[in-house]
Amino acid sequence: MSVPPPPPPPRETTAKISDVIGAYRPTKLLRPPKPETSITSLDFDDQGELLLAACDDESLQIYNCREGKQSKTLFSKKYGAHLARFTHNSQSVIYASTKVDDTIRYLSTHDNQFIRYFPGHSRPVTSLSISPGSDTFLSCSLDNTALLWALNTPSPTGKLLLHTPYLSAFDPSASVIAIASATTSSVLLYDLRNYDKAPFATFDLLKTETSFAPSSVGKGQGWTSIEFSNDGKSLLVGTAGSGHYVLDAFNGELKAFCQRAKGPTGRVLAPGYDSSARGPKVLGQGDVCFTPDGRYLIGGSGSENAYVWDCHASPGTDRVLQPQHELECKSRAAVVAYNPRLNLFVTADREVIFWLPE
Repeated sequence: MSVPPPPPPPRETTAKISDVIGAYRPTKLLRPPKPETSITSLDFDDQGELLLAACDDESLQIYNCREGKQSKTLFSKKYGAHLARFTHNSQSVIYASTKVDDTIRYLSTHDNQFIRYFPGHSRPVTSLSISPGSDTFLSCSLDNTALLWALNTPSPTGKLLLHTPYLSAFDPSASVIAIASATTSSVLLYDLRNYDKAPFATFDLLKTETSFAPSSVGKGQGWTSIEFSNDGKSLLVGTAGSGHYVLDAFNGELKAFCQRAKGPTGRVLAPGYDSSARGPKVLGQGDVCFTPDGRYLIGGSGSENAYVWDCHASPGTDRVLQPQHELECKSRAAVVAYNPRLNLFVTADREVIFWLPE
């Protein structure tokens, strides 16, 4: 009796980011119903199945990541919408208002009904960050406050009064919060359990900014995002200028200045920027992010195409790190987000573009 041949080896279903990072190509382009609409923020749910986009036509668009198609449109005509974030439940989101008042709104996407309002800010919200470990979230505002919230109560559970605390992020352990102030060129780190105490670390970037972006020092017109890498070792300060800062998350030392040559993103230069001045009026959330392995940054070029920087590469003696890859695309990457579960990332401006490796 003959022995049947062994079964074929299982098909490889995963790939290291480092093996495919230079092979990403735009594979799907999806436009909002109105061609003049701009996307202002992007966020994935925890499972990586859904993408949430806030738009300046006062809509929220939800996309199916596996199928690469739009699945739902929700409108917030009365209040506007920006900085939309999934909670840990894929059928509920929070977002900042852009008109009427500065309340944060908690919405069920299943039936398009509000679950709760979070009043507390007296000027526009500039940052919303969900804790990776709980239903806590952090908001920053032009009113010079950073507020801690729990999804199950409408009143803030904590309040920090700071000078221009416009950007925030949780570390991967959900035990540390970072708050960035571009006008003081500083990043403050707080122990979440003792947030009402002084920060346990302050990273002063004044000398760094003076070296790499002297025209933006103290003006609050440069910093657009802040993010920890998933390994907790690096801290990204994204800017609207000629590059981004990657810091050691433990001591604040500059690891690399990830340089780009083509210029601004076409969005408001940074939270707090005087929108009555000349320049772009469309809101954004920054145009750069870490890949899930913490090794690479993916960001806009300020024009067509997207850049990839390898943060494990050795920068020059001046700490300047040039892009390792330039990924071709006809559209501007004004907003960027990387899927936490699937090997894909998304860029957006007036359309949403899904990128997959060839």
